[in-house]
Amino acid sequence: MAKKSMIAREKKREALVKKYAAKRAALKEIISDESKPMEERFRASLKLAKLPRNSSAVRLHNRCQLTGRPHAYYRKLKISRIALRDLGSNGQIPGMVKSSW
Repeated sequence: MAKKSMIAREKKREALVKKYAAKRAALKEIISDESKPMEERFRASLKLAKLPRNSSAVRLHNRCQLTGRPHAYYRKLKISRIALRDLGSNGQIPGMVKSSW
């Protein structure tokens, strides 16, 4: 089980990303538009830099929904390999059987 503080920090980041997504997209659109004057693009880049650092989607990290583990995360299932193995061993995932050779 991951530390509760790390899980809470990740949830806080997700909320910030959601809150500032539209504003960040609009500023990035202005910055990448070559037809706009350089001063306006520069002002937009300064505004983008003033937004909270954790509002960037790049700073999000996938975590297992059951344990909060950040490594060995399966995107389709949204759980870690360890949680997947436990659920499979308990027979809680249909069609998954333990293999041995």
